[in-house]
Amino acid sequence: MVFVDRCDGGRRLAARLRHLRGDPDLVVVGLPRGGVPVAAEVAAVLRAPLDVIVVRKLGVPTRPEFGMGAIGENGVRVINDEVVRAAHVTPAQLAQTERRERVELERRARQFRVGRPRISLVDKVVVVVDDGVATGSTARAACDVARAEGAARIVLAVPVAPIGWTTRLDDVADELIAVETPVDFAAVGQFYGDFGQTSDSEVVALLGAAGADEGGGAGTATHDEPSSLDSDVEIRIDPVVLTGHLTVPSGATGFVIFAHGSGSSRHSHRNQQVAAVLNEAGLATLLFDLLTGEEERDRANVFDIDLLAGRLVDVTDWAHDRHDLRALPIGSFGASTGAAAALWAAARPTCRVGAVVSRGGRPDLASPRLGSVRAPTLLIVGGNDTDVLRLNREALDRMTCEKQLSVVPGASHLFEEPGTLQSAAELARGWFLRHLRTARVGGIDD
Repeated sequence: MVFVDRCDGGRRLAARLRHLRGDPDLVVVGLPRGGVPVAAEVAAVLRAPLDVIVVRKLGVPTRPEFGMGAIGENGVRVINDEVVRAAHVTPAQLAQTERRERVELERRARQFRVGRPRISLVDKVVVVVDDGVATGSTARAACDVARAEGAARIVLAVPVAPIGWTTRLDDVADELIAVETPVDFAAVGQFYGDFGQTSDSEVVALLGAAGADEGGGAGTATHDEPSSLDSDVEIRIDPVVLTGHLTVPSGATGFVIFAHGSGSSRHSHRNQQVAAVLNEAGLATLLFDLLTGEEERDRANVFDIDLLAGRLVDVTDWAHDRHDLRALPIGSFGASTGAAAALWAAARPTCRVGAVVSRGGRPDLASPRLGSVRAPTLLIVGGNDTDVLRLNREALDRMTCEKQLSVVPGASHLFEEPGTLQSAAELARGWFLRHLRTARVGGIDD
């Protein structure tokens, strides 16, 4: 025995983290359930807000206790390909396991927070705390989640870990700290006198107590702050005037312009739901109609990707000229034909866009320009949308920029299945937070 219990481990770990005390950007997050009592002690000593990052281990179907990876909030997944191959796990088995654990992950996230908003990690120094590290797959997923949420710096801290653990995880954290690294490490629990299971109610109580202590200070989530702007706007692009809805949260760190697909408009409830997720993460959004009502009556215009891309470029320039938006790096979010327009626009040499996300997009309609896209691009496709998935895979092969294809299991083309649109929105949020942080404001001619 090295630690009396998790609280003892947390107090001793906090002593190793005192150099972080006083940092106004510090946030401590615990891995439920066992990591939360440890994290609560650390947060109390460091006088930092406390939250959780919910992750779920993906167990090998024939040996559930043996992890083949993990998933986390914001659509993050970490897969150990060597374990998958060695255990002869099929893609169908992996997908089924992930779907089941994703449902449980979302349930636990709601249960633990009990209506309390997630603390924003954007530009924060995030201390990720667990009661120990064994294989490291869960810790890796947690760090990936924190990075996807916009963390500026990540510290992975645990009371106990095996020798050599840092070499397995130094690519996901900026600093790694363990109080003890025993030679005879076999399991985390062997180093605790009391390693009883932490209950859900204990997690909720610890988070509630920490929230009460914060008193609405450093731990107040970004999306509780009032929007500085939330209204309809008119965008004059000679010879037409386009209508849109602009939302700029207080302290916005980026700006995402939406390009809807054929048969849709700025009133699309799907795009509005995605925009709400981005707003909560501190990203401004513009949902606008690419065509006037009269132009839409000519169906040829709806599929004129060059025309739609030109409108998107003009609106991007309009945003750059506004005093309240010009300092924000810009991203594009496109659905269906709107995704083709976003990619076509991003291929222009003077494009100001720093990141592109396509949901159920038709990148094949921008085929002549795909090789010229420079902005990091995320293609999100439903797992059941087989024809569009094939088109996106073909498009991915033609693109030379930083790129990624994310498949949402069980989703059809319109992401109408429960939880699938939320998963797509969280993937988009992570992509924009990660890439707009490093995007240069303005175009190459600025």
